[in-house]
Amino acid sequence: MRKVEIYSSLFCPYCTRAKRLLDQKGIDYTDIDVIADTSKRGEMIKRAGGRTSVPQIFINGTHIGGCDELYALERQGKLDSLLQGA
Repeated sequence: MRKVEIYSSLFCPYCTRAKRLLDQKGIDYTDIDVIADTSKRGEMIKRAGGRTSVPQIFINGTHIGGCDELYALERQGKLDSLLQGA
């Protein structure tokens, strides 16, 4: 079963854009708000190899990066297969 996680914050336009793409594809994801639960920010930084910006996106535990990387995978035609294989 596919597991998609996105670390985000409420007023982040990049987070909104990344979630919109996942929503358009009908992909369920776990949204982890690093503002509402500040302990999750440290978890995100550790999992994302020191990256501190949101969003940080993981598919089946693999860090794919942020919004730009998500859209790059989409442009390259790789996102659907990654999500299907997830």
